[in-house]
Amino acid sequence: MVLRTLAGSLALVFGIAAAVAAFGGTTKAGDPDPTLQRPQIEAIIHDYLLQHPDVLIAALRHAKDELHKDDAAKASQAVADHRREIFNDPSTPVGGNPQGNETIVEFFDYRCPYCKRVESSVDAMLRQDPNLRLVYKEFPILGPVSVTAAYAALAAQRQGKYDAFHAAMMEAHGNITDDSVYRVAASLGLDINKLKLDMASPEFAQQIRKNLKLADALGIRGTPAFVIGDKVVPGAADIPTLKSMLADAHNK
Repeated sequence: MVLRTLAGSLALVFGIAAAVAAFGGTTKAGDPDPTLQRPQIEAIIHDYLLQHPDVLIAALRHAKDELHKDDAAKASQAVADHRREIFNDPSTPVGGNPQGNETIVEFFDYRCPYCKRVESSVDAMLRQDPNLRLVYKEFPILGPVSVTAAYAALAAQRQGKYDAFHAAMMEAHGNITDDSVYRVAASLGLDINKLKLDMASPEFAQQIRKNLKLADALGIRGTPAFVIGDKVVPGAADIPTLKSMLADAHNK
């Protein structure tokens, strides 16, 4: 896709080259020069680009802009196609105000340092906006321990402590292991035997598979990633960015 877009952005340069090649070049008098060969034409183009790097820079910028527009359009269509799964899946945990009229959907992994970094921004927004609901999409992509943590979080919901477990895991730093996941759960007063039993439920395995499939449909490849309105926002977005996108979604 990048190469195709860049090729389109450089069409003018290579169109000129094609014209030169078709006529074999021109003499100083402006007449076709049949002696000018392909290597000479390529050398002319090479020298021109070296002398005018702004042409190539402009082409690259144009390619990048077109690529982003294309990705954004595809993401918006994917959001429209999967709207219920994204915003209103009854099996997905919801924080903040579950009946709120503004929604942020977050795909995250408990071992992701960027997810932990953005957590304070998300918490601040939930405190500031009583109408904000947060949809938690467990997206364990950073190894087996991430999977354990995701299953434990979903199982904690059966004991009424999903939010507490989520917050505690986001505050956990250093090397996270299966044992540390269970220590966090125990520190919150969760029944560990019940937790482990519930973690084996096929329901949770299905839920994680749905999240992975949904992320793929939305073009989400890493964590964190947010869905707000009809837009997908990859990376650790700051509060102003998230608020701006919420305002845009609300206005629409």
